[in-house]
Amino acid sequence: MRQTEPIGTVSMVPISSVLVRLKESSMPRLPQLTVETADEEQRELLEGTLKQLGKLPNLYAALANGPAALRGYLALREALVGGGFSARQREQLALFIAQHNDCTYCVSAHTLRGGKVGLTEQELLDTRHGTDAGDPHMDQVLRFAGAVMATGGRVTDAALADARAAGVTDAEIAEIVGHIALNVLSNFFNHVAQPDLDFPLVPAQLAE
Repeated sequence: MRQTEPIGTVSMVPISSVLVRLKESSMPRLPQLTVETADEEQRELLEGTLKQLGKLPNLYAALANGPAALRGYLALREALVGGGFSARQREQLALFIAQHNDCTYCVSAHTLRGGKVGLTEQELLDTRHGTDAGDPHMDQVLRFAGAVMATGGRVTDAALADARAAGVTDAEIAEIVGHIALNVLSNFFNHVAQPDLDFPLVPAQLAE
């Protein structure tokens, strides 16, 4: 497995020549399909993934075992990319949600991607804690996302009022829930499939 350069000095452990596992299982729980090993339907979806992302992460390669699941994931992802949040904000949401769900694979992936869209080491760490000191609006977006996840969507009137007072629009409120749904799918599927980690390792466990 090729080693990837880490970003800044975030607590990353570069992938060594030894296969990195997130769990103790000796093999991924589901096959990681390739364009060569996939059937026709799976191959079309994998090629669509390559078009969207520019690479084929192992998580997607495993999700392709259920073409309907990958198709739905890609459709929701593409729709949200066209929504109101910037690439930077989308990565912050994805990183925070992955952290909440204790998904080391996705924390690792979105730490890398977050750095590529301009998030600093401190901003990445703050995002994982659900805050953004430099952007009051995004700070409230993350806080509201945290409230949604903590309550299963049963947020209080006060939480909704705080979000709106900080300028979070009704469209953004709807999209926040959409991003939670998208990332819960990938986080939970990772826990089930346990794919090989193909990003620089960033453990989901935060330092005390």
